[in-house]
Amino acid sequence: MFLTPSHPKNPKTRTGWPCGELYRSLLLHRLALSLSFLLLLNSTVTTIVAIRVKTITPNPSPVKLPVFREAPVFRNGDSCGLNKSDLIQIAMTLDENYLRGTMAAVLSMLQHSTCPENLSFHFLCAHSDIELVPSIQSTFPYLNFKIYHFDLNRVRGKISKSIRQALDQPLNYARIYLADILPADVKRVLYLDSDLVVVDDVGKLWDVDMEDKVLAAPEYCHANFTVYFNDDFWSDKELSKTFQGRNPCYFNTGVMVVDVDKWRNGGYTKKVEEWMAFQKKKRIYHLGSLPPFLLVLAGNIKQVDHRWNQHGLGGDNFEGKCRNLHPGPISLLHWSGKGKPWLRLDSRKPCVVDHLWAPYDLYLSSRQFLEE
Repeated sequence: MFLTPSHPKNPKTRTGWPCGELYRSLLLHRLALSLSFLLLLNSTVTTIVAIRVKTITPNPSPVKLPVFREAPVFRNGDSCGLNKSDLIQIAMTLDENYLRGTMAAVLSMLQHSTCPENLSFHFLCAHSDIELVPSIQSTFPYLNFKIYHFDLNRVRGKISKSIRQALDQPLNYARIYLADILPADVKRVLYLDSDLVVVDDVGKLWDVDMEDKVLAAPEYCHANFTVYFNDDFWSDKELSKTFQGRNPCYFNTGVMVVDVDKWRNGGYTKKVEEWMAFQKKKRIYHLGSLPPFLLVLAGNIKQVDHRWNQHGLGGDNFEGKCRNLHPGPISLLHWSGKGKPWLRLDSRKPCVVDHLWAPYDLYLSSRQFLEE
């Protein structure tokens, strides 16, 4: 293929090459290139490696974010207040891999809220927000939101390897630092994961009576609490006294109402960090950012109705197999676990519960984009 240039039947005519000399020159040039290539193939491996080392590698292209449809506009009901105290402060993380989930979660809250214009979103982002801001603005033109940079150095060297790589992402630990990141005038915040949808008025969860507690969340006291820590923890006489005087129950940190002032004044960030540091010295758990929260707060939170976290819909942390809904009323569906609804839907192997997430999906596929 190197020796046969593409040329017209008669290289001397004006409809082909301008003249025969030019054609012969081009042919000789291609012959020279072909010989050089053959010589290169016969050279030593060392020579090839040297050439590769000198190859200039272009800068990696930025992450291409998915494109979303513009969401409908949602307006307040007549009973909604207009004061700053009427705002519902919601914190979430922004990650390229979970952006599709975040958009669905935001839409679900706006759609079911009595006062959607009172929802104020605080997005925590680990990387540049240059592309994320336009993406949110084009999808939700009327959304009240701010983006905060989460400094990864805050958790550098503090994260211990867990049973699933996704749990080890630094942004997973941003919820620990909400009191340090959010403005001082934010007294209470509702923290939500990105893999959920709210099918009720989120204001009901926001209005929970904290009863002087720093944190409110659904508790699951029927779950075997001992599995969240290993034998080295429970067999240690001092460590096993950690929950003395408390009735510790499992709670999921993907849905939490946090009294920011109490968290800040009580030094809870430092308390959680101390357990993370201990874990680096002696391994006592396997589940990322959850166990430090349990060590500090389990048995000392305000219980919220289970309807506000129908969790585990993503299956376990290893296979992400399908799970059915728990019995009872539902206000929030949460795909905690390995399986995410958008990935399972795209793979055309969805679980039944994933179809409950699909109506909130604003993702504009390439096919839909062309059709529109």
